[in-house]
Amino acid sequence: MLRGTTVGLRARHEDDIPILRTELYDDVVNGSRAEAAPWRPITPGSKDPRLVVDDTNERNVSFSVVELGGGTLIGSANLWGIDNHSRSAHIGLGLLPSARGKGYGTDVVAVLCHYGFIVRGLHRLQIETLADNHAMLRSAERNGFVREGVLRSSAWVLGEFLDEVLLGRLAHEWQSGPS
Repeated sequence: MLRGTTVGLRARHEDDIPILRTELYDDVVNGSRAEAAPWRPITPGSKDPRLVVDDTNERNVSFSVVELGGGTLIGSANLWGIDNHSRSAHIGLGLLPSARGKGYGTDVVAVLCHYGFIVRGLHRLQIETLADNHAMLRSAERNGFVREGVLRSSAWVLGEFLDEVLLGRLAHEWQSGPS
């Protein structure tokens, strides 16, 4: 398990799947805001890659996020779009509603940075998030991510186009300190 201050990132367990399905992916609003594709229901037992980890896919690494204090599942996190040639990847995370607003997101981003830069030897990590996702923007910026641009009206979300913010962090910036 990868450990932060308050959270741990571990392999996905079978009993995590129904909780993540119910509390993250069955929520139409959250699902529509978190994915680049239209929301759709996930059938129980489905092999949906957001839930069931494909260990053979080298371009994506998925984790379950747990509270270090008691081991309670509080969300999911991943590095996706891993490019071993350019040594870059994207960060994604989703916290269960009961875990939001407690600072866990900032710790998850820090642990994913450690994994990406130290364990995987990546050069660049980036985050794309909706411009009104203030929690993710704060978590990224507290971890030293720099706003690199705004993708105007680039995300179709529940009947309207929204702006996305692109943030990046380089390995040498991480090695000189988290922020």
